[in-house]
Amino acid sequence: MTAATTNSGQGRDRGTGAGERRAVVCVMGAGSLRYAKACLASLIRNVAEPIELIVVTDGDKDVAAISAALAEVDAPRHSAWSVVGKAAVDAIAEERLAGQPAVRRFRNGHPCWRKITDPALVVDEGRPVVIIDPDVYFPNRFTFEPAPARGVLLMWQGPNCLLPQEVVETAFERQVALADHTDIGVAQVRGIDWAYLETLLVELGDAALPAWSMHVESIVWAALAMREGGGYFDPTAWHCFANSVSVRLRRKMGRDGVAMLRDLNLKSAKCLHAGGVAKNWLVDAERAGLFDHPADLTAPTPVRPYQPFTRQKFDRKFRLRAVAAKLGLYKLLAQ
Repeated sequence: MTAATTNSGQGRDRGTGAGERRAVVCVMGAGSLRYAKACLASLIRNVAEPIELIVVTDGDKDVAAISAALAEVDAPRHSAWSVVGKAAVDAIAEERLAGQPAVRRFRNGHPCWRKITDPALVVDEGRPVVIIDPDVYFPNRFTFEPAPARGVLLMWQGPNCLLPQEVVETAFERQVALADHTDIGVAQVRGIDWAYLETLLVELGDAALPAWSMHVESIVWAALAMREGGGYFDPTAWHCFANSVSVRLRRKMGRDGVAMLRDLNLKSAKCLHAGGVAKNWLVDAERAGLFDHPADLTAPTPVRPYQPFTRQKFDRKFRLRAVAAKLGLYKLLAQ
């Protein structure tokens, strides 16, 4: 397996006992390090439970660059972490997904789609796993939520990003239930039902799925959520940055990124999914001392039930998007 690893020398428990390290997997390319290095450092610095961090990436150059970055941020702590290249995970997939050709094809679509498949491939079957985006920042001392016995835990966001339109339409036509408000900055699962995922991908279009669209990942997560159960993390603790109209207007008026993050009052946040433009503000916010005094957020927070995404809401959403485009609002608010 192409990987670079360092650990504390205390062993890396992979069983199911109470002393097991929490498996945390991040799928990313080395090009994300301009912000991901700060995010991974915040995880290592502030997590209050033993974790095994596994970064899944692309080729050998990515493995080397990410390993060097982790060695720098982890120098005082000697955490358990590894960096695994795609070729190594491909070999695992060929064996474990021999009966799921659509899943194997899906892995080779948009790189973001591997966030669904690869975490379950690089940990032992049945072992709980936390999946994080490279733009998730942990500003306070925290623990992850208790692992679900089954199902999927996802973050909550205001508008969903279930796109592209034609794939969502296909889901409704095939009567695939989708959860609304799903943000996939952080997810917790206990394995993937590969047989169901194979069926789902065939229903959604299989090889015809648009490999240019990272958002197909959200559609698949939303379907898995409704099929497997689970719920949303508490959105006050697991916070998703919303690039809303009001946010865009404030940026147009000259409010800088650090001030925008300060407005969020992150003292109650276990994490911030700094999606979109917000990821570019994290390093400046660190330098400005925004995260210098972390709060203690190690207590568990409640999980909320999933809300279904209805066909009526879907139709209304795209009608409004069409009107906004005709009025030029997207061009007006573009940065």
